[in-house]
Amino acid sequence: MRPTFAIACALFIPSSAAAQTPTPRAVDVPSATIEAFLDALPADRISDLPIRVAEVGGYKVGVYGVFRPRSLAGNAIRHQTSVTEIYYMLEGSGTLVTDGVIVDERGTGNSPNTGRPNFAGSSIEGGTSRRVVPGDVIIIPGNVPHWWSSLDSDIRYLIYRPDPEGLQAVR
Repeated sequence: MRPTFAIACALFIPSSAAAQTPTPRAVDVPSATIEAFLDALPADRISDLPIRVAEVGGYKVGVYGVFRPRSLAGNAIRHQTSVTEIYYMLEGSGTLVTDGVIVDERGTGNSPNTGRPNFAGSSIEGGTSRRVVPGDVIIIPGNVPHWWSSLDSDIRYLIYRPDPEGLQAVR
């Protein structure tokens, strides 16, 4: 009888502990919030700022708003992290290059979003180039070089950042 009772207790304890772990709640980011956020970004510089970062059960997910003026396409960049970036283009168009190797790569300090090293360079060699227009989605895994080589206009897009290490601050 004792071994059976001990086994039953051993099986019950982990399940009761798991039952006490709260289930993550859904997080809403209404379109009006996104529009107001994007409209408030400065028009004279590249802005990539968090709209919302949420804990979702063992990891975090960030929703970021980006404004990039046509005059500032920017450098080729690479983030040394496991955080994937998922771009959803809202307005404007341009040419995005991914993969390949960054030319003249140099460290640029740590990311304000993850605290991990960022790298930049003048361009990308051997990458994949594609034209990006509103409605397009591009998935860029962590540590993959990416670069807006040209912009046809100012662009606005969202970046979704799944973060398996929980590096982003909840906002």
